Amino acid sequence: MGVVLTRDVMEKFKLELIAGEEGIGRTIVTSDISRPGLEMAGYFTHYPANRVQLLGKTELSFFEMLPANSKLERMRLLCSQDTPAIIISRDLEVPEELIQASNEEHVPVFKTHMTTTKFSSRLTNYLEGRLAPMTAAHGVLVDVYGIGVLIIGKSGVGKSETALELVKKGHRLVADDCVEIRQESENLLIGSPPPLLEHLLEIRGIGIIDIMTLFGASAVRPYKRITLIIELEIWDPEKVYDRLGLEEEKMKIIDTELTKLTIPVRPGRNVSVIIEVAAMNYRLKKMGVNAAEEFSRRLDEVISSNDVLDD
Repeated sequence: MGVVLTRDVMEKFKLELIAGEEGIGRTIVTSDISRPGLEMAGYFTHYPANRVQLLGKTELSFFEMLPANSKLERMRLLCSQDTPAIIISRDLEVPEELIQASNEEHVPVFKTHMTTTKFSSRLTNYLEGRLAPMTAAHGVLVDVYGIGVLIIGKSGVGKSETALELVKKGHRLVADDCVEIRQESENLLIGSPPPLLEHLLEIRGIGIIDIMTLFGASAVRPYKRITLIIELEIWDPEKVYDRLGLEEEKMKIIDTELTKLTIPVRPGRNVSVIIEVAAMNYRLKKMGVNAAEEFSRRLDEVISSNDVLDD
């Protein structure tokens, strides 16, 4: 899981720092946003202190109605030691009691010009992306006809060379050697390269090459949803490989199961063309066109008709 500091949010959304500067290094641990309406009324029994607190027109107008002797106490309770940040929307005036409490507890207070709902939506999306569960996979991620294909296999099997051939055919490289994978939502895996390896491809005998410099900006992309996994392995004459495609193998990454194909590699096989066809066939299956099932249906019809003739 990634780490997000309140400083990151401030820089991302260009927030104005009002008070509590010493706390801008606090860590945000959840993508949930809290609008503390009940807390403004004095109910802190189930206060979600570890969330970013967002105060809009409703909360601040109610706060102004409170007795003067209650305002500072409410803001001190709001500024707990676990609170990562408090953000005021619509460029509304920040109460003096909040400024005093935030400076005392070192809770940063920011201000944004955006409306409460719009900012809450944008901040939630940002935090969900940054705080999503993460893992890393040894392989190559390529965008083939819009399908994110993760190519895996043992070292030296030809993953990078296959990716290079796909790039030459007009497809786009996302990551080579190490693919960082984030699960941004249910059944949604996003792959991207580590910053150190962005746009780079390693070819044995040549070394490191920069794909964007060689083939242009259209040959790379910064991230891609992973929908298909293809494992390359050296051809094993004693192994039985799937020849019909009726049985679909799955591979689990984090909490998501993806379709996995195993392609045997040996001299004379054009692996890049096979991967192109695999990506197109995967897309057809998602559209309801399954050649393997159609062949099986035709075969059953032929067998049935022969049985009838024999009778």
